Amino acid sequence: MRTVGSAVRRAAVAAAGLVLLAGCGGGAGSRDGDGKDDGAGKGERPGGPARGASATTHLKDIPEVGTALRSRIPADSRQVVAVYGRGADSADATVVLYEKGAKGWDRKGSWAAHNGRRGWTVNHHEGDKRSPVGVFTLTDAGGVLADPGAKLPYTHSSAFTPPSYWSKNTRHDFDYVVAINYNRVKGTSPLDPSRPEGQSKGGGIWLHMDHGSGTSACVSVSKAGMQALLRALDPARHPVVVMGDKARLAA
Repeated sequence: MRTVGSAVRRAAVAAAGLVLLAGCGGGAGSRDGDGKDDGAGKGERPGGPARGASATTHLKDIPEVGTALRSRIPADSRQVVAVYGRGADSADATVVLYEKGAKGWDRKGSWAAHNGRRGWTVNHHEGDKRSPVGVFTLTDAGGVLADPGAKLPYTHSSAFTPPSYWSKNTRHDFDYVVAINYNRVKGTSPLDPSRPEGQSKGGGIWLHMDHGSGTSACVSVSKAGMQALLRALDPARHPVVVMGDKARLAA
């Protein structure tokens, strides 16, 4: 399976500089954590296993997700990464992995997380520093570090390394990433800079490793969280991410 689209992935790696400069929902001058306005050093707790993460089993529906977004979860999806943003203008969130079995949805893991430093939006645009609200498929992964046992196709490349002018606390952000299929071509490396809906709609929005504060539009969790997600997410289970602030999720 990992050889499918390998030529496309190699081409994407060759263009890696483009997507990292415009990565995590930003424009060419964007920095996912530039040490200037990303909240670094403001005492925000880095992502890690969330408290109270005991298993919840056999749920009929994904908790706190209303009919508007629930109806957009494909019928064949049996894995959901739910991103519960604290508030419309908050960068703090919790990520929970749910898997569907014969008796319903089971909660498999929970991690403290961050989203766009300015919060959330239903109309994301490049450079707005907000994460898009919605339901998006998850099909492709990669990172600076070697494949930790991912089931999704994984692009291992040093091209994921953030530019040297980004702040030091972001140096490992892209050690592991899962591409969120917002304004991108499915089945390609996360490094692919293509924007099918146009550059102004942003792109390069990923699940990636946390640096302790808000992002340009991505969702970030701890290294342990990313490893767990990469090892769990299975193309055969058609994983999706459902993400937004709690009020919009519940609508």
